[in-house]
Amino acid sequence: MTELLDYDEVVARFDPVLGLEVHVELSTRTKMFCGCPTAFGAEPNTQVCPVCLGLPGSLPVVNRVAVESAIRIGLALNCEIVDWCRFARKNYFYPDMPKNFQISQYDEPIAVNGWLDLELADGEVVRIGIERAHMEEDTGKSLHVGGATGRIHGADYSLLDYNRAGVPLIEIVTKPVPGTGARAPEVARAYVTALRQLLRALDVSDVRMDQGSLRCDANVSLMAKGAAEFGTRTETKNLNSLRSVEQAVRFEMTRQGAVLSGGGTVFQETRHFDEASGTTSAGRRKETSEDYRYFPEPDLVPVAPDRAWVSRLEASLPEPPWERRKRIQAEWGLSDLELRDLVNAGAVDLVAATADAGAAPDDARSWWVSYLAQQANNRGVELAELPITPAQVAAVIAMVTSGTLTTALARNVVDGVLAGEGEPAEVVANRDLAVVSDDTSLYAAVDEALSAQPDVAEKIRGGKHAAAGAIVGAVMKATKGQADAKRVRELVLERCT
Repeated sequence: MTELLDYDEVVARFDPVLGLEVHVELSTRTKMFCGCPTAFGAEPNTQVCPVCLGLPGSLPVVNRVAVESAIRIGLALNCEIVDWCRFARKNYFYPDMPKNFQISQYDEPIAVNGWLDLELADGEVVRIGIERAHMEEDTGKSLHVGGATGRIHGADYSLLDYNRAGVPLIEIVTKPVPGTGARAPEVARAYVTALRQLLRALDVSDVRMDQGSLRCDANVSLMAKGAAEFGTRTETKNLNSLRSVEQAVRFEMTRQGAVLSGGGTVFQETRHFDEASGTTSAGRRKETSEDYRYFPEPDLVPVAPDRAWVSRLEASLPEPPWERRKRIQAEWGLSDLELRDLVNAGAVDLVAATADAGAAPDDARSWWVSYLAQQANNRGVELAELPITPAQVAAVIAMVTSGTLTTALARNVVDGVLAGEGEPAEVVANRDLAVVSDDTSLYAAVDEALSAQPDVAEKIRGGKHAAAGAIVGAVMKATKGQADAKRVRELVLERCT
């Protein structure tokens, strides 16, 4: 069992230093150097060609949209976009690397020397320096069958899917982040959270950590209080949730603290994170850049972004998510708690779009963070993945506001839209869900309910108006919830006077 040092003792004796490397799969239609599609979930090895398989005689061509996305990401991270950069070959053998090298950028990346400010839960702002953002291609995917861990050790055999090989990647690398103390795990999570929100706002990636389109490698080291040099770092690979990022950093701090306190040595190595236990385990000793035998990619010309193009891209950047949230909070008069609920639900953009489509912000917020959030939870998907658009939600809200639908009927309409039955108006017509507002029909339903419950009718006539609720309920049941309850009550009282 791994020996751990109490967390409070770790931060009392050591200063943690973070380094975060985030790999972002771009949402381009085609791969980085060929025309193969990038859709997630296709049948294995159906989205491949001689270029992404590295077959002899095939030549790569750079994806212009991927370069544009890289520039936009760099600009949004306050980076300098270089005048000239080029690709390199990173040489190492893995079965899921078809060419036995990866086309990446080494010492000449497209974006350098940026920063991102994080606001923590208590309002403290931490600036994270960005060392670089560079372009590269993703690897294929190995599936190890048999064994208990899903890793190659103990597996019966392995399968390879090269669909992902060649998908455009941007790797965003921070500068060393010292000085975070006990808040290091929180800072790591906050950074990936903010970066994910920024990338989603840029519309360059779907940032689905569960599908691997955003993955974080967390470098952690400890140095004794008062020391001048950083400690030896470990790199926990492929963290695929915000919770995992935080847990992995915390665990490594307690593990390394125990090693150093016991007089041991922390080795520079990659480590694997186990979601179930929240622990890390040793992978392989970490290579240095010399081990990868980098050299310039001979089949690709350098990339020299036109300055006018860069300026146009900079002018087109969207409002940063955190600034947009503050503006929306002020415009809608939201409390900090209400805004936090919107952010936690992933509903800020959805509510804003619904309001832009004509709904009152309060109504839009109520629908997205209550009923629709419940539906998303039931389906096990993100709120934005529900098959309903903000415009459709606004249309449902408009029907409620106009009296065409009750709230209960509106939920039925939303259910119909989610089930793929068409636009809200089509669902209302096909399911016959419109509110019954014809007084003639309502009078008939009221009279029938009063006749069926003469004792209740007598109480109402005697001045006990609260008893009208029983008659209203009977009418609502008879009309399948399509009557206007307020109007029904008025008619009940009218009949009993």
